[in-house]
Amino acid sequence: MIPGDGNANRTAAAIGPVDEHYGNALLGQRVDAALRARGLNAVPLSWERLGGLDQFHIGGAATTARLAEQLSLVPESRVLDVGSGLGGPARHLAATYGCSVTGVDRHEPFVALAASLTARTGLSDRVTFARADATALPFPAECFDVAWTQHVAMNIADRTSLYTEIARVLVPGGRFAMYDVLAGDGGPLHFPVPWARDPAMSTLVDETRQRELLAQAGLEVECWNDLTAGGIRGISERSAAPARRDADSPALGLVLVMGPDFPQLVATLGRNLREGRARLVQAVARRAS
Repeated sequence: MIPGDGNANRTAAAIGPVDEHYGNALLGQRVDAALRARGLNAVPLSWERLGGLDQFHIGGAATTARLAEQLSLVPESRVLDVGSGLGGPARHLAATYGCSVTGVDRHEPFVALAASLTARTGLSDRVTFARADATALPFPAECFDVAWTQHVAMNIADRTSLYTEIARVLVPGGRFAMYDVLAGDGGPLHFPVPWARDPAMSTLVDETRQRELLAQAGLEVECWNDLTAGGIRGISERSAAPARRDADSPALGLVLVMGPDFPQLVATLGRNLREGRARLVQAVARRAS
């Protein structure tokens, strides 16, 4: 795995509203209880069984797989997952392609639980996690072959530093894969949404600005796929599915992370997508040599 560079200034920021939005130290206890209730507390635990919990983006594991297929990953690939959450995509990449993955997230409960779940799945030899600020990554230059981020940038105001840092840690010719929510042209967002309960926590940019930011960081777009229609369809299908209510067997899903109103947050995102206020985009860019 890639070591930090020891720079004390490259540490995660203090806890703020965004961190509070994503849960607290009791998260690990809630997930442990849910795993036990569903008979998933045995070790080793199949990483695939966690897909409802640890894929914190619209489309879940299927969109992770779709993005990964565009990267030509091999066992020697060194991957940085920026905003790694509970570690689902990182474990998917390591288990599927045999590569090594370093995940960073600014939210300490996510980092701790990601490491715990990875240990349970037997992937700790290939996947590690650390608390870090995505705009000041604690790694030396040119030490990753691939950088990866999904549904993360919507909470980061300093996009210039985010993409400059990602480009800095990539080797020349290294690739950056992203899947994010962008601003549409249908007007301001309705709130709350999964990443923000009010406008102060949300920092969307539109496609023009997103492409400008990547270019300014020296990241040349190779492919750009709009997944908005699929996202709308997926949210609609999820909303139409019968709710599972069993107090003795809590659902192993993102409600555990975000709380009981998470379905409403997703429904509001669906409305934003339908009304053209937001878009879903997957893209791959290459660092200029």
